[in-house]
Amino acid sequence: MKQEKENKAAEYARMVGKTVSSVAGKTKSTIEKAGQAAVTALDATGDGTVGIDDLIILGMNTPGVKIDREKFLRSELQKSYPKSIIDDAVQRTPALAGIPREMTDRIADDVIQNERIKVSGISAVLGAPGGAAMAATIPADIIQYYGYTLRAAQKLLYLYGFPQIDTSENELALDTGTMNTLILCLGVMYGVGGANKALLAMTQALGRGVERKLMNTAVTKGAIYPIVKKTAQWFGVRMTKDVFAGFFKKAIPVVGGLVGGGLTYAAFKPCCEKLKNTLKDTILSNPDAHKNDEAIIIEAEEVKNAEEI
Repeated sequence: MKQEKENKAAEYARMVGKTVSSVAGKTKSTIEKAGQAAVTALDATGDGTVGIDDLIILGMNTPGVKIDREKFLRSELQKSYPKSIIDDAVQRTPALAGIPREMTDRIADDVIQNERIKVSGISAVLGAPGGAAMAATIPADIIQYYGYTLRAAQKLLYLYGFPQIDTSENELALDTGTMNTLILCLGVMYGVGGANKALLAMTQALGRGVERKLMNTAVTKGAIYPIVKKTAQWFGVRMTKDVFAGFFKKAIPVVGGLVGGGLTYAAFKPCCEKLKNTLKDTILSNPDAHKNDEAIIIEAEEVKNAEEI
């Protein structure tokens, strides 16, 4: 009797093992298919991979992501300042118009919090379906996340003195200078080495009156461009991980959405704070700011290269 029970237990264990193995095989196949579908959906440039340029293109072409500098500044400043000061802030920069740094920082904090709440809500909603619906929600979630990140980045650039970046191109194209500027902004937000100094170099060049045409050349060639390439490569590795990690988050119905929204809420603010902290004490946002020596060297090399072209 005892032996019979042991034989039945062993047989049952073998059956369970086969079932688990079968489910695992099907799950792996589903993961691979969902991941490949996500890559295809996110590959805006059609090169078979997902890079930061793909997400910037898709993000910037999401309705509501492109920010008009003048409209944004007027909307934020009209609550506290007369038209003459607002006109000056639009024509030059908020700092040169006499807007105190404390006010600019306060507006920046509000921007970060508002975008954070919006993107977290969308992430939670998109994360909810789970199961077979997840392949469609992974690309949407990632695009929405980077779209709101780009919204916040543009607003922070304008608050702290950057001119309007060229986002006028349609569909699957962006001006190269704009693309590289946004890559650097995202690099700063995610702590990619060198991106911070490159962006500081841009602020110092713009602060001393370098023309936009020369700055566009500066971020596409010379000393800054290798930093742009390094940043893009870093994101290329990260993108593949994000796509497949996204599958596992979506695989759990409802809970996946709650976890996804919570993680997005927690991660979004620190990224934006890094960009804010880089921008808030430059000669664009504070004419008396101390210049970063390494950034000055990059800036000098960049401007020289740009003027020789």
